[in-house]
Order: sequence, then C-alpha cells, then structure tokens
Amino acid sequence: MHRRELPVRPVRLAPLLALGLALALPAGADETCQSPYLPKVIGQEDFVYVWTLGVEGVGDGSDKLVTVGANPARADYGKVVSSVSVGGRHEAHHGGFNSDRTRLWVGGLDDSMIYVFDVATDPARPRLALTIDDFVERSGGVVGPHTFYALPGSMLITGLSNTGGDGRTALVEYANDGRWFRTIWMPQGAEYGYDARVNAHLNRMLTSSFTGRDNYMRPLPELIQDAEAMKNFGDTVVVWDFHARKPLQTLSVPGAPLEIRWALQPRHDYAFTTAALTSKLWGIFRKDDGTFEAVELHDIGNPADVPLPVDISLSADDRYLFVDSFLDGMVRVFDVSTPRKPELILEKKIGSQVNMVSQSWDGKRVYFTSSLLANWDKSGEEDEQYLKAFGWNGKTLEPRFEIDFRAAGLGRPHIMRFGSIAFHQGRVAEGAKAPVGASR
Repeated sequence: MHRRELPVRPVRLAPLLALGLALALPAGADETCQSPYLPKVIGQEDFVYVWTLGVEGVGDGSDKLVTVGANPARADYGKVVSSVSVGGRHEAHHGGFNSDRTRLWVGGLDDSMIYVFDVATDPARPRLALTIDDFVERSGGVVGPHTFYALPGSMLITGLSNTGGDGRTALVEYANDGRWFRTIWMPQGAEYGYDARVNAHLNRMLTSSFTGRDNYMRPLPELIQDAEAMKNFGDTVVVWDFHARKPLQTLSVPGAPLEIRWALQPRHDYAFTTAALTSKLWGIFRKDDGTFEAVELHDIGNPADVPLPVDISLSADDRYLFVDSFLDGMVRVFDVSTPRKPELILEKKIGSQVNMVSQSWDGKRVYFTSSLLANWDKSGEEDEQYLKAFGWNGKTLEPRFEIDFRAAGLGRPHIMRFGSIAFHQGRVAEGAKAPVGASR
C-alpha cells in the first residue's frame, strides 16, 4: 500500500458554499503569503501549527506537528497544546493547507515522505489522516517535496532534487485525496527548483531555484568549503503560464533565489524574492508588454558576511516586507510601498539563528522559528530552537511569548501555519443546514 489512510470524520461542503462561508466568518485566522485558492479567513488565530524536526535524544526523537496556543483570550495562550509524532526523522521542512483548509500537508526532504493531518475535526489536536510514501515512484524520480501550494481540488508540490541527487527537479501535483496525477519537469536551463507561487488574475506562476539533495543534506560548514559543490545552486526564476503549466520566461537571479511573495493588492503586478548566497533582495516586475523583468533592489545586511537570507513575509497591504537571515539571526523589515525603491526601516536580532517568519493578515502579530536544515543549523549554545511571537505596530516588534522547543523535548521548529476554531465550527454548522442536493 502506497497510501495509508486512517479513519477520519470528514467535513464536506459544496465548494461555493464553503468559500462563501469562509468569507463571511467574523473570526478566524489567516497569514499572508498563502495560496489565492484558499478560503480567506481573517481575525485572531487560535493556534500555530509548527512542523518540527526530530532530534536524537530530545523527547521521542521523531518529527512531529506541534500545536501552540496563539489566542490571548484562551487559557492555552503561549503554551504547547498538542503534539503528534510521525515516527522517525525525515528532515521535516515545509507544508500547506489543502484547498478547503481541512487538511495540512507536510513533507520530509530526506526520504520524501508526505504526511496529511486532519485539522478540521479538532483544530486544537490535529491527527494524522494520510501517509503518502510513493512520492518518488509516482513522480518519476523527484525527491525532496518542498512547497505545498493549494490549488482547487489539488496540491501543487515543488521538488528540490531527483534520485540522482543533483538539482534537476519538477513540479508534482496530487489530488486532495492523495492520488498523484501529474509531473512537470523544470525547463532546460532552469532545472533547479524551490518555491512556486501563483498570481491568479494574471494567470502567472513564478518558480525559484535552490540546490540538489547532495548539497542540502550535507553539513553546511563542509559544503561551504567545497568549491565545486557551491557551483551547484540555482540562479533562475521561471515565469509560467499557470493554466497551461507552460514556462514562458527564464529570468536571471544569481545566488539561489528562495521564497517568492506576490504582492497582494489589486493591480500590484510584482513579486519579491531574496538570493541566499549573494544576500540580495530582488523584485520581479511585470512590464507594459506583459513580460517580466528581474531587478536587484537592495542588499540584505553585508553580503560579504553571507548572512544567508532565507524566509520572507509580505504584509497584506504590500507595505512591509520581513526578511529573515539565518546565520546572523536577524530580521530586517523593508518599507516596500514604493516597490522599486525599498527602504530598510528596522533591523532586529531574533536569536543566534532564525529561519521562518509568518505574520497575521491584520498585520499585528509576527512569529519566528529557528531551524533551517538539520545539518545547517548551528551547534552548541548557538543552536537555539524556538518559536517566538511578537506584536508589530509598523515600527517595532514587541515580544509576546516564546517557547524553547529543545527544553520542551520537541526538537527543531520549522514552518508555521495558523489554525482557527471558528472557521471549522462554522463549516460544521453550515454543513448541517445545507440544502437538499448539496455535497455533504
């Protein structure tokens, strides 16, 4: 059996009903930088789901999904609410909700395992609903599932590598029930992959580029000393016709461009990315003829020091761009209201290392986690492993709470997604009132 599904009580609604309900909910949770095909819910998040790498000798040593209380009105605020281990260490990395937000897909970069959690039945206590262990076989040799990006009825998954270990890779699509149905290999001259983001009204998708398994599973100090290996990083962003899944342009963005963030406001036809190895902020701008150009915008710290910018988060009003750099543990906030002329407005030390950043849709809360890759994280006292929450007022980041994941026996926290009780309670209540003939 390649797909192992556990019994779970489904919460089903007609797609249009679900979308209308999500838009109407008075409370809920959303973060910026999500797929435009997700139901949009706004308000105070109740939980932060943290996909966490297991560490030998820490707790049970396994990768796990950790749920943390994030609503100050609840007794579990700032506390670990639940934890579900998947057994073993798989290099837990990224994940995302499916198109009705009832399930959270997460993956491992080492052995390409994919785990799907039910977050609808009890948002405080997700449970493992589906395990997919045939990603490599079904995709035709892709390894390292990275970005999980919701599409209507399906999940778009970017790969980082292939069974040969180099960086040639593909986009892989699965139906929401866990069935593979398409693999699209990256175009010649832009074989590396990393992130994928869609601008729905333009029918354009952007993909970025990192490195292959032979590199990302090596210890970072060792990798940096290998001059030949350091040549094997991506330097492109590809522009696609999204509906046709057809590459249209290959843009030069030297230095391993990682996360991509489209502007969120109407008529803002541009995106941002950062190059990890050259420490540069880049803009991807639509030109008058409909094509795109890549423009170098700003240094991130001192590029000579290689601070290694990793995750980025753009505010819902397209004004503030948060940029985390791993090796110096800094977040830098840029005012990008004039997107071609970003202004650095804040530099703040978050920890000895910092990786992921997520901010609430209302712009009032920002969360950070610490782990990049098991073999790239720092060692000794500098190997801090945390979730930190801050308030943001447009000028300063004010601490709210912090959880030491190592001290709590949990491991290395990586990607975060927000959970909402109100959203799923509303779906259940509305489903009970659905008219005859509606999908239930």
